[in-house]
This record gives sequence, structure tokens and C-alpha cells, in this order.
Amino acid sequence: ALWLDLPERLRRSGLEARLPLAALLLGKFTGLALGALLALAAAPAAPGRLGIAVALGLPAAGFFLPDALLEREARRRRRRLVSALPDALDLLAVSGASGRGPADGLAQLARTGEGPLAEEMRIAVAELSCGSSLSAALAALRARVPGSELATLVASIERSRRFGSPLADQLRRQASALRRDSRRAVEERAARAAPKIQLVVALVLVPSVMLMIAAGLIAAAATLLSGF
Repeated sequence: ALWLDLPERLRRSGLEARLPLAALLLGKFTGLALGALLALAAAPAAPGRLGIAVALGLPAAGFFLPDALLEREARRRRRRLVSALPDALDLLAVSGASGRGPADGLAQLARTGEGPLAEEMRIAVAELSCGSSLSAALAALRARVPGSELATLVASIERSRRFGSPLADQLRRQASALRRDSRRAVEERAARAAPKIQLVVALVLVPSVMLMIAAGLIAAAATLLSGF
């Protein structure tokens, strides 16, 4: 499991509390066995050297299918975390403007928040309550959640602690930048969806309408051709 990096995959997907490591290993070997059974049935029917690829590829696909599902869940979890970050930054900015420290703001997020971001904040607060320094807890948070979003938040808090720069203004600017990036991502997805919609219309709707017209013409063919 360590060689396959399964504990880290489980942690990034947020399923480590619900999916035991033994169950994940069992799922991988079950997929391997099912892929081997399918390969036994499909490989003899495959033409030429394709049978060798089928015999090797199906068991490998069954073995690595749980990894692909975990990666998909990890990407979903990260999207949820990043989408909740602007509101969390606004709350931290309000907390900092009122004179409270970053640790108090993280504790408030951990108490009142929901979702993957609040879960990560609860881990950081638990580390602080166990005697870890704020710098170490923030470094662990940045290591658990890779990406520039959390790294920028951690850098802002550290810069404020070391040099006394106003934290609230930095957090508000970062929240605004994240919201702009989110709007831009939505616009890009909408722009990419337009050709797909046109393809569906061209491949499905237009032939359906043509079939309906053809069916009507065939049904009325006797009436239309009666005058000839």
C-alpha cells in the first residue's frame, strides 16, 4: 500500500475515514481478478496481436481502476475546497481587522465551516492545540493541500506575522482574485460547452427531425403520387 501511495491517495480524496486501506486493497485485487476473467473471455476473440494487449490490459485496468476513482474524487474535493476559500478569506480578514490573531480565525473557520476546507482547518487547529507552532501547522496545511491558493494564504499569514504587514487587506485581495479566477473558469467551461452542444444538435436532433419528415413523406406517399 505504501509502495502504491494508497494512504496519500485516500487522504487527498477525503475518504480515509470511510474507506479502510484493507478495503481499498481488496477492491484493487478484485478488479485485477475480474479483469483477468474478462481477458480470458475476450483475448481469444481478439484478432492477431490485439489479443495479447487485451490479455494484459484488462487485468491492469481492473487493478488501477480504484486509483482512477480516487483521483477523480480528489479533484472534486479540491474544487470544493477552492470554491469555499474566498468566503473563508473574507472571514479571516474580518477576524484580523478586529484584532484577533490568525489562529483564532482558523479556529472559527473550523467550528463554523463545512466541507473539505473546514476539515483541513480542524486538523490545523488540532495540531495547534497539541502544542504545534502556528508556522508548523500552516506548513503542514500547505503540504496537505497542494496548489497556489492555500500557499498564498499561508504566505500572507507568515508575512504578516514576521513583518507586521496588514493581513486583512491581503486576504481581501486574495479573495477577490480567487473569485475572478472562478468566474473566468466558468466562462471558459461555457465556451468549451458550446461546440459540444452544437455537435449533439448536429448528430442527434437534426437526424431525428429528418427521420420524422421522411416518415411523414413515406406515409403520405400514396396521396402525393396519386396524381402521377
